[in-house]
Amino acid sequence: MSRTLFRLIYTKPYALAREGIWRSNPILTAAPLGVCSALAVTNRVSNGIAMGLAVTFVVMAASMITSAIRNFIPQRIRMVTYMIIISTFVIGVDLFFRGFFPDVSKALGPYVALIITNCIIMGRSEAFASRNRVSFSTLDALSHGLGYTFTLLVLSAFREVLAFGTLLNVRVVWAGWTNWVVMSMAPGGFFFLAIIVWVARSLQREVEVADPQMAGAIATATTIAAAAPGAV
Repeated sequence: MSRTLFRLIYTKPYALAREGIWRSNPILTAAPLGVCSALAVTNRVSNGIAMGLAVTFVVMAASMITSAIRNFIPQRIRMVTYMIIISTFVIGVDLFFRGFFPDVSKALGPYVALIITNCIIMGRSEAFASRNRVSFSTLDALSHGLGYTFTLLVLSAFREVLAFGTLLNVRVVWAGWTNWVVMSMAPGGFFFLAIIVWVARSLQREVEVADPQMAGAIATATTIAAAAPGAV
């Protein structure tokens, strides 16, 4: 492995990006978080994109604010503070969808408001943003949001094709295709999500076995990045 690649791996931005998008993907490779919305709204790609972008925006905004004021948040009321920050941005996203994308707002229903309870956002605020500078907290939130969005896109793409024979409402299957109605419902989404998680975790293990040197370097860089809080 080249020395330049090793230098890149040992940088904190690279470690944070890889951790959020792949190694600790909120749904695929870490403890499953945000599964409720992943199952409920991913019967169409447009819904998956909207929910992914909404969560990404909220987790980034909440992490930025939390990191910026972390030294002023009393320890005893930190969770309440996080909830107030998160709910403020969620309300803004909900109003934005209602005003500019009413069809998307109607399709997502109550799940936009339920972003407030998404464990990904609270988790990043408590585990990372409350201990690190704004720049690193923003990157960490962005990477976890993109990882979440990527999972929703993959899940919703397969479900929409199987359930409706379309992709972004464009017909992509042959005439006579029989729609898999179960894929438009939560049980079908749960089954397909399990397959995606299995494939992702198998690939992760294959990469670690195939290149243990790379896996060790990444694990070390990630540990250093997580354990090195910085000032604003």
